[in-house]
Amino acid sequence: MDEADPLSLVVIAYITMAVLMVILWLVQRKTKNAAIGDVGWCVGLIASVFLYITQAPAGIERIMLTAMLVLMYAGRLGYHIYSQRLDGQPEDNRYRRLRKEWGDSESVNMFVYFQWKAVSVAVFSFPFLVVLWNPRVPSSVVEMLGLLIWGLAVSWEAKADRQLAYFRADPRNQGRVLRDGLWRYSRHPNYFFDWLHWCSYVVMTLGAPGWLFTWVGPIGMGWLLFRVTGIPRAEREALSTRGEEYKAYQATTNAFFPWFPRPTPDRATQS
Repeated sequence: MDEADPLSLVVIAYITMAVLMVILWLVQRKTKNAAIGDVGWCVGLIASVFLYITQAPAGIERIMLTAMLVLMYAGRLGYHIYSQRLDGQPEDNRYRRLRKEWGDSESVNMFVYFQWKAVSVAVFSFPFLVVLWNPRVPSSVVEMLGLLIWGLAVSWEAKADRQLAYFRADPRNQGRVLRDGLWRYSRHPNYFFDWLHWCSYVVMTLGAPGWLFTWVGPIGMGWLLFRVTGIPRAEREALSTRGEEYKAYQATTNAFFPWFPRPTPDRATQS
């Protein structure tokens, strides 16, 4: 892998995203819906990878593969966020809570948050860059195994998102907890399968030039989900809106890795 050219492309992608996020930050100041930054992240990831594609010394098969990977992952996720949190929807409770916590510093902190998204686009574009610059034939065994993991992860993440969207669309479920489908085995199956998707690039490019860069995907996304924007905020919001029912859900169901639910504490004591 030629280190100079690919890395300079990442710098260009970051600078472009930083400008875009300034624009989106200004937009959200008027709309009061910060979800536009999440949609911008997805669009920015696609645009960055397509920038790489225009400059990569790769064959058509690898170009098509890379384009398919980013379009199906980021395109689906961006559309889901747009339809559920932006298109005529009120701002997500987690963003409203942040605005309240930030108080007078809300505008500055939101600007920093949007710029952090620009950085994360550049960071999470590395796995696609390694896939694109991989000199192996796209049909190699490890790449096919990685694609299998990728397909399962992306399709099941989409399934988890659909199940939650259908559940929330029913007014009878207001204040209730989804415990069916994939949500029976994990409190955050959409997060788990998103993280698994990033693991697929590690497998897909095993031994390829620049392979170590693909680890920013599972490591970075794992850190965000466990420590920053994922599970901690979602759990706090769920407890504040669903109270005791969500506490019971916590007692029986894994937070992240899917597994069979445990007996309720009362049933376990009786046993």
